[in-house]
Amino acid sequence: MQPSSTVNIHEAKTHLSRLLERVSDGEEIVIAKSGKPVARLSSVDVKRKALPYGLLKGKLKIRAGFDDPLPDDFIAALEGR
Repeated sequence: MQPSSTVNIHEAKTHLSRLLERVSDGEEIVIAKSGKPVARLSSVDVKRKALPYGLLKGKLKIRAGFDDPLPDDFIAALEGR
């Protein structure tokens, strides 16, 4: 995490979008009122939940020949020949 920067409340309200971009890049922002720190903006760690193994078991069917080569006339049509 990058070192924190301090901004006053007026600057925080005026430039919130810019400050949030900086926070998403790993910087921490301290918001001060009359020079005294009152709040801290920092990124939130969003952890994705792992999908359980075998979630789609029995729900998908792959037909025989799924990975067979495509017919030449189909490829020609795709290529505009």
